[in-house]
Amino acid sequence: MSYLDEAPRALGDILNVMAGRLRKVDLRLIDEVRQLWPNIVDPVLAEHCQPEFIKNRVLLVSVPSGAFAQRVNLEHEAILRGLESLGDAAPTSLRAVIANP
Repeated sequence: MSYLDEAPRALGDILNVMAGRLRKVDLRLIDEVRQLWPNIVDPVLAEHCQPEFIKNRVLLVSVPSGAFAQRVNLEHEAILRGLESLGDAAPTSLRAVIANP
């Protein structure tokens, strides 16, 4: 069977696969995290802090200041529990990083 025999695939699916290979990041997974985010964290955190990507099961969250980083770190256990619905792909730890202004 050659690649010509395969059914056409959506461009978005192909781009997600390619980006994942380049960065070793599953873009679909971070999309799921972003959808869950407002239901997992306090509304203030949801508004100001953004899940950026997951690599090696570590969730990177961009925050606007050290105060938000401290708050995300203090709530990391609850955040990770809230993401357990992602199954085996769920992050097991997180890291808060101050975003450039």
